[in-house]
This record gives sequence, C-alpha cells and structure tokens, in this order.
Amino acid sequence: MREYLLTLCITAAVTYLLTGPVRKFAIVAGAMPEIRARDVHREPTPRLGGIAMFFGMCAGLLVADHLTNLSTLFENSNEPRALLSGAALIWLIGVLDDKFEIDALIKLGGQMIAAGVMVMQGLTILWLPIPGVGSVALTQWQGTLLTVALVVITINAVNFVDGLDGLAAGMVCIAAAAFFLYAYRIWYSYGIEAAAPATLFAAILMGMCLGFLPHNMHPARIFMGDSGSMLIGLVLAAGAISVTGQVDPDALKLFAGSEKEAVHQTVPVYIPLLLPLTIIAVPAADLILAIVRRTWRGQSPFAADRGHLHHRLLEIGHSHSRAVLIMYFWSALIAFGALTYSVNSASMWIVLSVVILSTIGLVLLLLPRFTPRAPRWAEAFVPPRYRRGRTADAEVPTAAEAGAQAVEGPQEAASGDRTPVAAGVSGVNGASAVGPRARLVDRSRSR
Repeated sequence: MREYLLTLCITAAVTYLLTGPVRKFAIVAGAMPEIRARDVHREPTPRLGGIAMFFGMCAGLLVADHLTNLSTLFENSNEPRALLSGAALIWLIGVLDDKFEIDALIKLGGQMIAAGVMVMQGLTILWLPIPGVGSVALTQWQGTLLTVALVVITINAVNFVDGLDGLAAGMVCIAAAAFFLYAYRIWYSYGIEAAAPATLFAAILMGMCLGFLPHNMHPARIFMGDSGSMLIGLVLAAGAISVTGQVDPDALKLFAGSEKEAVHQTVPVYIPLLLPLTIIAVPAADLILAIVRRTWRGQSPFAADRGHLHHRLLEIGHSHSRAVLIMYFWSALIAFGALTYSVNSASMWIVLSVVILSTIGLVLLLLPRFTPRAPRWAEAFVPPRYRRGRTADAEVPTAAEAGAQAVEGPQEAASGDRTPVAAGVSGVNGASAVGPRARLVDRSRSR
C-alpha cells in the first residue's frame, strides 16, 4: 500500500507543479479561445491542462518502475507499457484538438486506434464472466471489439461531463478511488497478481486528478481540455479492462469448486460492460441522455448544446459550486455503493443506506434556493455567503442568484457583453470528444 500511495503522491505533485507553467504556455500558444454563448465561465480561460496530467502519469509510472514491489509488475506484465502507448496517442490527438479543431471522424478514429494499440500490446479482454454461466472465452476479434467499444464509451462519457470547473476531474477521482479499493482488495486479499496493474492505474489516475483539481476548482485558472478529459477517460477504461477481462473469477475462490457462484458473487462490479458504467454512472447517463436528446431533434449526437445535467442544475437555481458538489455526491453514492455491495451483497443495511442517501440527494436537488447559515461561533471559518451578517449577504449573491447569473450567459452574448464565436471555432470544455464545438442557439430562447 505504501508504494501505491507514494506513486499517487508523486503523480499528484508533478501534475500540480507542471500545471502552472502549462497554463502560461497555453496563453502564449493561444489555446485560450473566446467565450461561446453556451459556456458558463465569465472570462477566457486557457486549456491544455492535459499536458501536465500526462507528464504526471509518466512520472508515476517511472517511479513505480523503480520501487521494490511494483517493479516486478513491469517485468511480468506488458500492460503498463500498453497504457503508456495508448495514452500518448490519445493525448497527442487531444493536444492538437485543443489548439486546432480536429474533425469528428478523425478524433473518433484516433480513439479507436489508441484502443487498438493497447490491444496489440496485451491490454484486452480475454474472457467475459457471466452470472450463472461462468467465464466465457472470447475470440480475438470479439475481445478487440469489446475493448475498443469500452474505451470509446468511457472516453466520451468523461468528456461529456466536462462542463463545469472541477467537475470531470473530481468525478473521475471519486470513481478511481472506488476502483482502487476494489482492485487492491482483489490483489492483496486474494493474492491475485493479475489485479496489480489495475491497482496501479487507479492510483496514478487519482494522482493526476488530485494534482490538477487545485488549479481547476471554481473559478478555474486552467481547463484540462480534450487532452486531459480523453486521457483520464482512457486510463479509467484501461484499469477496468485489466481487472475485468484478465482476472480469472475462479481464482477468487469465494466458493470452493464453483466458478459460477464466484462470478455471481462479484457481478455488481465485475462485468466489463457494467464496471466502467458503474463507477462513472453519472457521466454515462449524461452521455445517453445527450445522444437521445440530440437525435430526437434531428441533430448530430455529437452536436454541442446546453442540455447537460450540469447545465440543468444551473438553470434551476443552483450555484456553480453547489452543482459540482451535487454531481460529486451522486458519483460517490453510486461508485461506493456498488463497491460496498460487491464486498457483501447479503447485507440489507447497504441497500437501506443507499436508499436513504439517494433521498437526501433528491432533496438537495429540489432545494436550489436553500442557503445554509453557519452558527455564530463558526462564521470566521466559512465563506461569507454562509454567514448571518447582512453585510455578507449584501456582498455575496445567493445560490439562486448565482445560478441565474450563470445561465444568463447566452443573453449577455446576445446583448453584446460577450463576443460571439463563429461556427467551427474550438471551445474550452464540455464538448463531445468526437464532435465539433460549433456555437448553437440558446436552448431556452428557442422554445
């Protein structure tokens, strides 16, 4: 555990220290586009934060290669090299897209090629554990197609949710933490060495997100851009593929002599198609809803709009920070709920806890105008908006007012406060990983 934590800290430190110079480089390079009508930030913000995240990942892999216990992982498995190859390719495509807008088909092809590079080096799904049946061996073409599909879906799910400051990095960090605990349990408790690469990938992914978050929290000083969102999506998918498609469920020995029951016991987080969708269920739901919404209107599934979940939270009156925290809450509830259920699926208290927390989450969603006030003795330790004094109330807008200001962006652009961007000009974040960032008409004004 200590070596994993050291790798996590090194990755976070390198990412954090490099983000500042990368921000200056992005400004000089001109990777700071003008604000579009659909954006929620107030001033042009540089991106290319994925550069710092990529080098943080490289530093983590380099350190792990020189540690006593983790070094054997690089000797016995080719998966870390496969991850580095695929990540370098998808990162390069993201950097080019952050600076020069790339055609949608080229980006989609690049994502498939990056997944194919990992498959060629051994990071692929070899068998599929199915409840009641056992492990079903896949042919080479079946494993390749399933791996590529899983990588592309995860990349775009993460990229679709990248629309508010700190949202994508925080949600992926929560998912990576849940995934790390699951993979470490398989590796340490059951002594299965095949789960070690996935554990390392999760630790590095947490470090990348934690190192970038201080620069990306609201108000963000830099965005990760496609170079960052596609990168962390690929790393998350690589960990899921590693632990799911190459670890034999029968090796867990949860039930002696019964592979079918072992598969059934671990089904909540073990089926490859459900594992990444479980730990990033909120981004996946946003992806599905966006595709359905756009195709229903006769638009391209990758056409940008203001109908994402985080946009709707702002529209109903939540502030920027509260919308992000609500998305964090739901991500943690689903990811750690599935993790807990995988450890002990027979306990009713787990289901009751999830139901109670879900109820609390629904109440928070329906109370956008509620602003909690700290007690008098704690006012010195909380932001001004949570204090009871009239001065603080007069200076700081309420959550509802902040949310209303956030969704007034398109109206301001129409009145001349913002400079509109011509169609086809690259934006900052929140767009599809395989679609152009063309400016669209405000959804609220077209009703």
